[in-house]
Amino acid sequence: MRHGTAAPQPQPSPSNSLPHRKKKRNRKAAATSTSTSVSSETSFANGPDQLKNHIHDAVIECEQKPKGEQSKGAFPLEELRQRSVKGGESLGNSVVTAVDAGDVKEVSSVAEATSGTAESSELKRVLEDDSISKKSPVLYFFEKVYYGNSVWSTTTIGDEKGRERVYDTIFRLPWRCELLIDVGFFVCFNSFLSLLTVMPTRMLMAIWRLLKTRKFNRPSTIEFSDFGCFLILVCGVTVLQQIDISLIYHMIRGQATIKLYVIYNVLEIFDKLCQNFIGDVLKMLFHSAEKLARCPPETQSMRFWIWRFISDQVLAVVTSIVHSFILLVQAITLSACIVSHYNALPALLVSNNFAEIKSYVFKGYSKDNVHSMVYSDSVERFHISACILFVLAQNILEAEGPWFISFISNILLVYLFEMAIDVIKHSFIAKFNNISPIAYSEFLEVLCKQTLHVQTEDAKKKLTFVPLAPACVVIRVLAPVYAAKLPYNSLSRRLSWILLFSAITYIMLTSLKVLIGMVLQKHARWYVNRCQRRKHHLHAD
Repeated sequence: MRHGTAAPQPQPSPSNSLPHRKKKRNRKAAATSTSTSVSSETSFANGPDQLKNHIHDAVIECEQKPKGEQSKGAFPLEELRQRSVKGGESLGNSVVTAVDAGDVKEVSSVAEATSGTAESSELKRVLEDDSISKKSPVLYFFEKVYYGNSVWSTTTIGDEKGRERVYDTIFRLPWRCELLIDVGFFVCFNSFLSLLTVMPTRMLMAIWRLLKTRKFNRPSTIEFSDFGCFLILVCGVTVLQQIDISLIYHMIRGQATIKLYVIYNVLEIFDKLCQNFIGDVLKMLFHSAEKLARCPPETQSMRFWIWRFISDQVLAVVTSIVHSFILLVQAITLSACIVSHYNALPALLVSNNFAEIKSYVFKGYSKDNVHSMVYSDSVERFHISACILFVLAQNILEAEGPWFISFISNILLVYLFEMAIDVIKHSFIAKFNNISPIAYSEFLEVLCKQTLHVQTEDAKKKLTFVPLAPACVVIRVLAPVYAAKLPYNSLSRRLSWILLFSAITYIMLTSLKVLIGMVLQKHARWYVNRCQRRKHHLHAD
């Protein structure tokens, strides 16, 4: 080891370094000219040995050529230029440029270039084979019998994934879909019964508290919302009472320009539009009720929220009346189809349901769209039930002779068609969009959490149902049935019978509400616990 500093080396002068730089430039130019034919930008450690040898031979051949020939830039016929798509990738993932007779073409890998060459040679062999024209038809037929591939020429051999898709479409998805739609139907029914039982009870309790204390306190958010819904219900029933059902029935049944199933389809479309729009209107109304209940009294904001609540209330009343009228006309159309003598009900069911399949199945959907579609089917099934209740009330009032058996058969036909079409629609939507049956179990879990009043992350996953229009229609069609059973006596006896019928109806509806609500709560708690166990222990559904 040397101590001290080393003697400084003499630095070359610029004039002395010029020849050295020229030599370096000449070497670089020679290396560039020899690499014009073959350039390797990827490592060949994992590449085929045959291609390595080929590229090495090409390099040696280029080095042995004179400089004049190298500077021409002409490519050999069998020359390959490999370029890496990503740095450090293997040869199988690189881009290979094949040069054949001056035409440059790029293929994604060496295997693709090899397969393309094999395919072209196979195609050339088949085109040059003219033995078919020399064969007799009998010999050709027996050759296909013994050596042909039969129907395999137009199909592909399946795998386990294809088998799972078939069994998912036929067996696993239909019962999950129908279970989800049925649970959604009972959730809608429970909300409908709450409107007719829980809301009037809360309003009677608020009125009783006001009469007892004789103090007017500002209502809470729930009381404002109940008052708004009660006002919508009263206005809707009052307007529907002024409508002559028999006149609309004869107008629909007597016209010959538009068929009954066309009218029903148009009304169903408007029913879905109104159902969606009135949901947004009620959100506005409940928001105004909340702000009105919480704003400080005797301020400028109090007056603002009062007028806003009134405007939202008017809009909700008008929208609900329009929706109730559409639902009533739809029920009248269904009644006209059922009682007609030229098989209008099968034509209605076939046209309506298969048009639904055509408009939904052959389109692309995401998982969230399918989730909303299932909820829409549950709401639609409840609206059909309201229309069927209208048909039952009309038969009780106007039917002559034995009508119950035919009514039951027609109703079963309607429900069977709806169930079959919903199952077929969702099965093939799931098949075409690669949605597994377990997704419908997840949808049911979300609905059960909504039943248990558990807040979900996305508000779009909630079942939105507004029972105001079906309630107006049901009250409108059942009121004449109750009126027909009242005795024709004095006014006091009629009032007493009205109170008695109202009390009996209220008790029946309250009992049904308690039963359905408790069963839904129990089922929701059981199913959510089951889903949690399945997620933790990886059990199959």
